[in-house]
Amino acid sequence: MLTIRMQRTGRSGHAHFRVVVQDSRFHPTSGRVVSYVGNYDPHTKAATLDGEKISKYLKSGAQPSDRVAKLLSKEGIKLPDWFQASAPKKGAVKNADKRRSTRPPEAKVEKPAETEAPEAESPAEPAEPAEPAEEAAPAAETAAEDTQVPETETTPAVEQSSAETEAPEPKPQPEPEKPVK
Repeated sequence: MLTIRMQRTGRSGHAHFRVVVQDSRFHPTSGRVVSYVGNYDPHTKAATLDGEKISKYLKSGAQPSDRVAKLLSKEGIKLPDWFQASAPKKGAVKNADKRRSTRPPEAKVEKPAETEAPEAESPAEPAEPAEPAEEAAPAAETAAEDTQVPETETTPAVEQSSAETEAPEPKPQPEPEKPVK
């Protein structure tokens, strides 16, 4: 059976294609070509096709490849009714859970937005926040009384060192994730 397909020519990185008619059992670069019916430059999208030869081969049963069929329909050459292009391939993603583009978005914590919202509500409803604050204050005082350590006589140098140790240490930043190759 004959096929109408493209044969790659041109230097590396700058392809040009010949549109050839050849036996479907042979590789396009084998050199066993029945007829050259045109050429195609993908860089300029320019195609030069011999419509009479192509329609003659199509009438005699030559099967065009999918790319050549698109090119023929673009150039206005009518394809036979029996021709059916193959179904488009599904682009299934491998390891979708590892890709950043398919991961669900991480929950972003916006602390400044949360602090602004209660401030906006507090002028509108001043009575409600005052009552919970009063309840919270005695609870804090009782907790502070439980945690107080009896005072002992210390020197000022010792008090300074204890003040230095009580200072909050900066939390280490988590290392950013390294991209997976």
